[in-house]
Amino acid sequence: MNDEKQPLLTGPNNSIESVEQTVELVTDPVSPLSNSEKPKGDYHPASERCLEHPTSNFDTLIHLLKGNIGTGILAMPDAFKNAGLVLGVFGTLIMGAICTHCMHMLVKCSHELCIRSQKPALSFSEVIEDSFASGPVSLRPYAKTMKKIVSVFLVITQMGFCCVYFLFVATNLQDTMRFFNVNLNVHVYLALLYLPIFALAMVKNLKYLSPVSLVASIMTAWGLVITFYYILQDLPPTHTVKAFSSWHQIPLYFGTAIYAFEGIGVILPLENNMKTPEAFGGWNGVLNTGMVIVAALYTGIGFFGYLKYGERVQGSITLNLPNSLLAQSVRAVMAASIFLSYGLQFYVPMNIVWPYIKSKLTSEQSLKYGEAVTRFVLISITFLAAALIPNLSGIISLVGAFSSSALALIFPPLIEIMTFWPDQLGQSNWKLWKDILIMIFGFTGFVFGTFINVRNIFFAY
Repeated sequence: MNDEKQPLLTGPNNSIESVEQTVELVTDPVSPLSNSEKPKGDYHPASERCLEHPTSNFDTLIHLLKGNIGTGILAMPDAFKNAGLVLGVFGTLIMGAICTHCMHMLVKCSHELCIRSQKPALSFSEVIEDSFASGPVSLRPYAKTMKKIVSVFLVITQMGFCCVYFLFVATNLQDTMRFFNVNLNVHVYLALLYLPIFALAMVKNLKYLSPVSLVASIMTAWGLVITFYYILQDLPPTHTVKAFSSWHQIPLYFGTAIYAFEGIGVILPLENNMKTPEAFGGWNGVLNTGMVIVAALYTGIGFFGYLKYGERVQGSITLNLPNSLLAQSVRAVMAASIFLSYGLQFYVPMNIVWPYIKSKLTSEQSLKYGEAVTRFVLISITFLAAALIPNLSGIISLVGAFSSSALALIFPPLIEIMTFWPDQLGQSNWKLWKDILIMIFGFTGFVFGTFINVRNIFFAY
């Protein structure tokens, strides 16, 4: 690495649920014996980052909150229905603590690997590649394969989010129009939304999507305030709802909860773009502060939403609100907010898929129309998935169980094991056993959550 600072090019750091933003580093390959390479102890990744607009601690906190609060929070009452009131509270808090710990692990490993490779910053997929490349000798040949696997999971996760967004807007729009005595099938609204969403997703420049993100964030805040206003009124006694649900419903709770909590994709981009990245970790750092707020909001809306509506609670709490004008405004505002956020969500899978497809195209004609065709195909996939499975809670839980659990609970502990193998895993290898337990927890949720959700969707349709 040359002593001169290298430019850090990043993707969007806007209101995106659980996304990995593109981080590209312009570096010059040098020999390990190059005089310009710094000794490991003298290399500080943060000081090597050349940021045009570094974010303050407060800016990072806001981005962290926006990256973790989206459609998932509105599904938390439905998650509590599948867990029960008591298990929902403790399960959500425990899951929040585990997810936060995994985020800390990812940041710590990224920092260690940046020092080893003398790079200013790494993305999620680059971290797992570098960790395997420096891990056990027998696993090193799989480094690039693991990078591809993480990229695939990121694409699946983001495409799942886009599918949820499609269906969320359609179902809330359908409910709002019923207020005006317009009764149409949800598939009609999905079809009507296709062209507007396609136009929004065709915007390639993130500069034009940033103001849209701000408007969407304001709308989301307004919707949450009014939602709390309704669910906190005339609450029934706690004995009117289940304290513990049945065992076969627990995987459904896991999928929805991990979908809501899975914001690990934004962690590295946010830390990489901070003016003072050392303030990101620590007990009172940006990460812990943000995740405590997120966990409190999730637990609060899940607890009071389920207590208020009980077994009648739907996949989005907005669908349970009364037919008053104020409640209808919440549905309309939240639908508009999620609609405006689709372009930002879609940017991530497109940014991963298109470079790969572009590398396979050779003719000038195919390059000219290739990107537009790729966008059309990806958008159509999310539309078809929403149309074939118009079950909001089912899709949310399936996306969470299948892809979010892998990104949030399986890959981070695996990365820590690979990064610090074999002699930096603590006394008696306690980090190794801790990471194995987390991976077992994540893998169990992954298998059972995916199986139960697929089975429920298959028998329902």
